[in-house]
Amino acid sequence: MNMSFLDKWRKHPVAPGEVNADPEATAELLSECELLRAQAESEGVELDDSPGSLADLDQLRPVWREDPEVEPWLGNDAGLYLGTVLVRTVHGAAWKMWPDGQPVVRMPSGREVDVVAAGLEWAASGAPELSRLYTEVAGS
Repeated sequence: MNMSFLDKWRKHPVAPGEVNADPEATAELLSECELLRAQAESEGVELDDSPGSLADLDQLRPVWREDPEVEPWLGNDAGLYLGTVLVRTVHGAAWKMWPDGQPVVRMPSGREVDVVAAGLEWAASGAPELSRLYTEVAGS
């Protein structure tokens, strides 16, 4: 599976625990979510980086669960998309990298949200719903 995200990520090194010196470039890179966007488009769902689009994703038929190779990639994209919506709609939310290179979202409260783990859970089981998690996290 060709994941252009990985190639682009390697070109933008980030020191552990730091956000890229160019937060806009980091946000743009992490917002690609090509597989998720293609899946949503095939179901007639437009991903416009809004909280409402998370609710639309929650309503998709989980056809990706039929392919064990696709599910983790789609889950990763779902987590990055959740993070994208948080960073773009919650004032003060920002991407951060954990020492292992995992992108997480740091909320204004200081809470760090492992959005990728949440996306993987969503892809595997449908829970937690992305829209519900957004509401919970955005209010913290």
